[in-house]
Amino acid sequence: MFRSALTKTSLSTIIAPKAARAGVAPVLARGYHEKVISHYESPRNVGSLPKNDIDVGTGLVGAPACGDVMKLQIRVDESGIISDVKFKTFGCGSAIASSSYMTERVKGLSLEEAGKIKNTEIAKELCLPPVKLHCSMLAEDAIRSAIRDYRSKRSKLAEGHKAGFIDVTQSAVTGETVATAHPGQAA
Repeated sequence: MFRSALTKTSLSTIIAPKAARAGVAPVLARGYHEKVISHYESPRNVGSLPKNDIDVGTGLVGAPACGDVMKLQIRVDESGIISDVKFKTFGCGSAIASSSYMTERVKGLSLEEAGKIKNTEIAKELCLPPVKLHCSMLAEDAIRSAIRDYRSKRSKLAEGHKAGFIDVTQSAVTGETVATAHPGQAA
């Protein structure tokens, strides 16, 4: 579906006359890399985890400039390893591909290792053009937000009753702001 949509829109095939005579393959004027198309057409780990489970962290981030919204959830085992990952993304093909790639990338990693993944790694792996770098930044922000949510739940469990608070973070790169509500609960 995505591939045909790409070829039917402004991504027309351009063949220079000399190149055509030389037997050189056609080149897309502006196209998505095969890895983006693969993750878009067959996204990995789509879905949700029960957000109230104590071993699940949820990150919900958005980019006001383009309207992309990404929810990424992680399930962490007793040894601090991410055992399951799910995502739901509303946005362009690059945002969906970045989310899908991130789920594959963090599964099996410790929280510390997953928190070190940078948007540049995602962008490089998916061959994202500069105009789509914000999609990889969303994925980076989403995993960090999910880790922060998981740790917040665990600390509440360890401390017992705690007053509620709102965690507000802003990406230094994109300027996007993410607010996570943490209501107070009794032990």
